[in-house]
Amino acid sequence: MTRPRIAITGIGIFCAAGSDVPSFTASLLEGRSAIGPVDLFDVSPFPARIGAQVRDFDPAGHFDRQTAAHLSRADQFALIAAREALEASGIRRHRDPFDIGVCVGAGAAGMIHGEQWLRERVEGKPGHPAQLRGLLPDRAATVLASHFGLHGYQGSITTACSSSATAIGWGADLVATGQLTACLCGGTDTLSLLTFTGFNSLRVVDPAPCSPFSLGRQGISLGEGAAFLVLEREDEARSRGARIFGFIRGYALAGEAYHMTAPEPSGSEAARVMGAALAAAGVSPEEVGWVNAHGTGTPLNDVVESKAMRQVFGERVRQVPLVSTKAMTGHCLGAAGAIEIAATAIALGAGTIPRTLNFRGADPECDLDYCHDGPRPSTAAVALSNSFAFGGNITCVVVSR
Repeated sequence: MTRPRIAITGIGIFCAAGSDVPSFTASLLEGRSAIGPVDLFDVSPFPARIGAQVRDFDPAGHFDRQTAAHLSRADQFALIAAREALEASGIRRHRDPFDIGVCVGAGAAGMIHGEQWLRERVEGKPGHPAQLRGLLPDRAATVLASHFGLHGYQGSITTACSSSATAIGWGADLVATGQLTACLCGGTDTLSLLTFTGFNSLRVVDPAPCSPFSLGRQGISLGEGAAFLVLEREDEARSRGARIFGFIRGYALAGEAYHMTAPEPSGSEAARVMGAALAAAGVSPEEVGWVNAHGTGTPLNDVVESKAMRQVFGERVRQVPLVSTKAMTGHCLGAAGAIEIAATAIALGAGTIPRTLNFRGADPECDLDYCHDGPRPSTAAVALSNSFAFGGNITCVVVSR
């Protein structure tokens, strides 16, 4: 049985690099980084005090006071991005709510509010229990389903930094197999002291804005945000006259479990999943125009991803740019995969390969084409988006225009 093509009929984004699709698209195509000082909490103890924080965010600009009080920062970001995606798709005007599901990749969820509750308790204050409401990783899916009246399914996936890429793949499966007519899928995550402390303790945070694939890179820049897609079968989307932003052609995932934080060093496991994603999509390596890398900027990960590229694309590898958008958005952890898949669809539609920012010099172990010199026009119809997470959670998604 032929798998139906899965169309993207809505995209929504809310992150430091853009508060909606138009502003994010401008940052993406013009190569503007959102990495700067972090002031959500005290970062003075850390050598790296920067990140891609959503600046000047006022929930009152998006929600009434009572609604905002019941939502974590991650829930709020999710609702803003999901609203944009749903309005772009118009799906709720055409389908029964029981035919539309929600699938969310989760990370730290409402941890920042739990930290505030703990500080208050340590100071001898009562600490309002509502601050703990957003801690559950399935909270965002519940909030989205309830707020928008989507009753088909609620799924939450936690595979570390590949969570939201996996959620999009799972959402595509639910639509392709007919279990749902449409699925709102993506991810949301916010900065918190826990994640800031954890990544600094691993010594994988760069004190300067991250510089993927560059000589002298020291690690990631953390970020926050949310991105959501609305997925439908192509034939059903066209039958209702929906705008199609692109397609999720296929995906593959694995839990290679080589190490808690390090990737399998030869790149063979990552290459295997990249190849499996292309096979699932029915796309040959020759058809791939560029790859949206996981590209964290850590010394090891960038080398391993480059090795995997050589195994997948062989002699053609230098004709397939490997681009990291994390130097623009920061590493948004649970939301990273969704933001990068959205960026891939947008860039394919715009006919542009984005730039990998903050080039510091050529690394002999990273000797491929990383688009360090700037965005470039492209006629590519297909791109691959990689998410390589802690614990060996690998998800690769094939996107086409």
